[in-house]
Amino acid sequence: MGSPTKPLTGTLLARLAEAGALQLDNPLDQFLRIPAGTGITLRHLAEHTAALPRVPPRLRRLDPYADFDFEALNAILERLDTFTARPPGGEAEYSNLSYAVLGAALSAAAGAPYEELLNRHVLTPLNITEVTSNPPSARRLSGRGFLGRPLRPWTMNGAILPAGGMWATPREAARLVTELLVERKLGEPALTWQTSGRLR
Repeated sequence: MGSPTKPLTGTLLARLAEAGALQLDNPLDQFLRIPAGTGITLRHLAEHTAALPRVPPRLRRLDPYADFDFEALNAILERLDTFTARPPGGEAEYSNLSYAVLGAALSAAAGAPYEELLNRHVLTPLNITEVTSNPPSARRLSGRGFLGRPLRPWTMNGAILPAGGMWATPREAARLVTELLVERKLGEPALTWQTSGRLR
């Protein structure tokens, strides 16, 4: 799915807030060990207003997120104040790193791995069964590169998973959009969705 994983993460945030496990405006340092005084909240992460960069530092050229595991994320969290470009809560700037941090905070708040929480609070209530972080290789649609050679998909099942690592069949991806945005089966659309006039 790539970045359509983000609305799933945002929906998980909303569902955990509804269940009382957290509040949207909780400070990030309530859940993760970060330097004091960043002012970043869960809402800032979800709305891309945490003033964090688009991607984590020092990514590889090929398969960029392969080394971005939880140890790498924790190294960033320990000095998160050095990554913010300005105070949080201002202009939105799209950030995969924000969603990696948000996923870690949700796991810490609810005491379970991200994908387990996603299944329990979002996918199972919608009866969505063909969304996963690790589909069988025979069911992965891969792109083609030079001379038609198949391209290996990026490794996205580490710390970056909540930002873009989930896989889905086209039918289930379409159902997700319909049920979350049109039918609103889990309530109002999550903060993740961008809105411009009547377009979401």
